[in-house]
Amino acid sequence: MPDQPHSSASPKRLLTIQDVSCVGQCSATVALPLVSACGVECAVLPSAVLSNHTGGFPSWTFRDLTDEMPRVEAEWRKQDIRFDAFYTGYVCEPQIDPILSIMERCAAPGALRFVDPAMADNGRLYTGFGPDFPSKMARLCKGADYILPNLTEAALLLGREPVLEGYGEAFVEDTVAGLHALGAKNVVLTGVSFDPERLGTAVSDGSSILYDFNPRLPRMAHGTGDVFAAVFAGAVLRGLSALDASALAADVVCASIEATAESHWYGVSFERAIPLLVSRLP
Repeated sequence: MPDQPHSSASPKRLLTIQDVSCVGQCSATVALPLVSACGVECAVLPSAVLSNHTGGFPSWTFRDLTDEMPRVEAEWRKQDIRFDAFYTGYVCEPQIDPILSIMERCAAPGALRFVDPAMADNGRLYTGFGPDFPSKMARLCKGADYILPNLTEAALLLGREPVLEGYGEAFVEDTVAGLHALGAKNVVLTGVSFDPERLGTAVSDGSSILYDFNPRLPRMAHGTGDVFAAVFAGAVLRGLSALDASALAADVVCASIEATAESHWYGVSFERAIPLLVSRLP
C-alpha cells in the first residue's frame, strides 16, 4: 500500500543514515531513541553494521551496506515513502552519491538536511579515512540546512590544519564563514572554547553568530557527538531555534556524562538523560 500522506497532527518523519554499532551507544543506536524521544518518527538506513564500535574495543566485525542503499531507495520510491528530514552521521565515500540521491528523491516538500560530518576529532581523521575524504564529505555539506562539525572536522572540510586551542572569536568567525561558503545554510560548530573552564558551540545562520557554553567536564566519552546531533535534529523538528536546540543538546550531553559510571568506558548513559530531554521540549 502506498505511504499515506501525513496529517497536520502527524509527527515529522526523519531518516537517519549512519552505521549500526550493535554495542557501544553511538551512531544509529543513539539516534533512534533520542530522535524518537523528541516526538519525531525516526527511520533508519544503516550504512554498515558493526559488532561494536571501533573506539577502544580490541576488535570488531564490519559489514558494508553501500550496495543496499540504491535498492532501498528504489523500494521507497515505488511506495512513495518520503521524509521530512534527513540526518547523516558516520558514512564512507562510496555512500555519498547514494545518500544525495535519497535526499533528493525521497524528500517531502520542505525537507531539512542535517549533516554531522563524523570523520575526525582531536586534530586527526578517524582510522580508515584517507586525506581526500573531507573533500568528499563537503559534498554532503553543500546545501545542507544544518551542519554540525567539531573544530577538527571544520578545519579539514576547509582544507586547513586543525587549531584546537589559543584562538579567539575572529578565528571562529573565519571558520564559520568558510563553512557557509561550502554551501551550508546554518552552521553549528562544536567544541568551541575561549576559556579552559567552559566548552560550547557557535551557532550561525550566515548573518550572525551566537554562542552557548557549559562548564567543561573533566571526562571525555565516546558517542557524545552522536547524542548532541540526534537531540539537535529532533529539537529543531519540534520547533526549537538552532540556538535553543544546541543548548538543549549540550545539556543532554552533560547530563549523560554525569550519569555514566566511571567503569562504563565505551559510551555514555544517555538513557538516564531522556527525562531531561522530554521535559525541555515544547
